[in-house]
Amino acid sequence: MGSSVVDLGPGLVVALLLLTALAAGAGWASGLGQHRPIVMAALRATVQLAVVSAVLVAVIGSLWLSALFVLLMLTVAATTAAGRVTGLPVRTPGVLRRASVAGAAVLTGAAPVVALVLASGSVPLRGEAVIPVAGIVIGGAMTATSLAGRRLRDELHQRRGEVDAALALGFLRHDAVLEIARPVAATALVPALDQTRTVGLVTLPGAFVGVLLGGGSAAEAGAAQLLVLVGLLGAEALAVWVTLELVARGELDS
Repeated sequence: MGSSVVDLGPGLVVALLLLTALAAGAGWASGLGQHRPIVMAALRATVQLAVVSAVLVAVIGSLWLSALFVLLMLTVAATTAAGRVTGLPVRTPGVLRRASVAGAAVLTGAAPVVALVLASGSVPLRGEAVIPVAGIVIGGAMTATSLAGRRLRDELHQRRGEVDAALALGFLRHDAVLEIARPVAATALVPALDQTRTVGLVTLPGAFVGVLLGGGSAAEAGAAQLLVLVGLLGAEALAVWVTLELVARGELDS
């Protein structure tokens, strides 16, 4: 197996096909109706990772090209979060506005964390280090924005009468929404909190395994994983906070 945790060979192809069939079969037999989306997601991931792998070979040696790649990741994350929060497809008019609003939450969460990590010198200012760290943090901020925004919209729709009652009592809309929304928004941080609390006991996340496979010591792997997990907590907490404010102000209604 060498320095890789996965052998690149026929066995990998067979495993991927069987795993996709298992997931799709479960999605069909359970009555969830998710067999087709599962297959499409697996195919899409295969194509995207093949393309990204080829692109990274070309850009990772240049800091400027790496920065552009990070900007591309941020753009895709903002568009994805906007779609998850509003439930509107990309082709629906107004996508630029929706993506920019959702992107504000993602960027507010990710930018300070990446800046602090690089400024501290704990991660070298090189493409091969910046891209994976930025990708992990942006991905976490995107997920937190999507979870918080979707939950908030659903909750406010179900409890619209409570918001109206608060308005009738003289509350501003922003304050009325926050009274209901804060506890719901907090649930978006549960995955990150659980992952951090159980790291090393339930799972060994990617950063830890990656450093070990790269020849680093267990202490270096632990330090890298801790940096990532604490950074994700910061990024996701900020992203959820901004998402909460955007929803309260009616900026993510459509």
